[in-house]
Amino acid sequence: MVRGSIVALVSPMHPDGSIDWAALSRLIDWHVAQGTDGLVAVGTTGESATLGMDEHKMFIKACVDQAAGRLKVIAGTGANSTSEAIELTEVAKEVCADACLLVTPYYNKPTQEGLYQHYMAIADAVDIPQILYNVPGRTACDMSNETTIRLAEHPNIVAIKDATGDVPRGKALIDAVGDRLDVLSGDDATAMELMLVGGKGNISVTANVAPAAVKAVCDAAMAGNRAEAEAANGPLASLNKKLFLESNPIPVKWALLEMGLMESGIRLPLTPFSERYHAELRAALKEAGLIN
Repeated sequence: MVRGSIVALVSPMHPDGSIDWAALSRLIDWHVAQGTDGLVAVGTTGESATLGMDEHKMFIKACVDQAAGRLKVIAGTGANSTSEAIELTEVAKEVCADACLLVTPYYNKPTQEGLYQHYMAIADAVDIPQILYNVPGRTACDMSNETTIRLAEHPNIVAIKDATGDVPRGKALIDAVGDRLDVLSGDDATAMELMLVGGKGNISVTANVAPAAVKAVCDAAMAGNRAEAEAANGPLASLNKKLFLESNPIPVKWALLEMGLMESGIRLPLTPFSERYHAELRAALKEAGLIN
């Protein structure tokens, strides 16, 4: 099981859009030092949509090699083609990732039965721990709790990243499958509340810039300590919202640039963070104590 504070890691790039491998190594070492429990490589925040198959493999392997067992590496291997998702998941197993994160198929809008068969096919095909990922705001595809409950029977399906932001819905899922399947938050703004009712961690965008603080929130909330969790979460409240002023990962990559942790590269069709939002996000970074 991969639990706790899990960063949805950006893919650092040079201004020309090529991957900055040296910056990736530095970021992973920083997350280890800051106490991050795991990272997602080539997920949504990692611009999976614009990395080619060879880049996926190289990036996941680079993360596994650099982490060297110091934190867990979850490979983003979802696709809206079941065969492609299986291929990517096989790659993740080949390079020794600890688990895979599989987003619901986007654009083609499968039925609930289609979702069930999609995930079962992947779980049957590749013997590696697999994390379901439901983010209907991005995919136009919402996997029901009932479908997740069915999928929880498969031994290779170990968790779900619930990015709906709907805490009561997440609590209902925890009550139904909490002994068989970990429910992880995928929404920074509501992650604390989900963990306080039994969620087992947060796959976080905010952890890219505030890893120690997100780790503190996760530890306190998972221990059921509301006062301590709220104290740790308070300085992050504005940041959790401002990091979505434009489509993720546009703002968080600019924040990392502002913090001096990487260069400005991002790939089309994503574009650099709009200047009109700079002051808002900079103020949130200051409020969180991340820049002066």
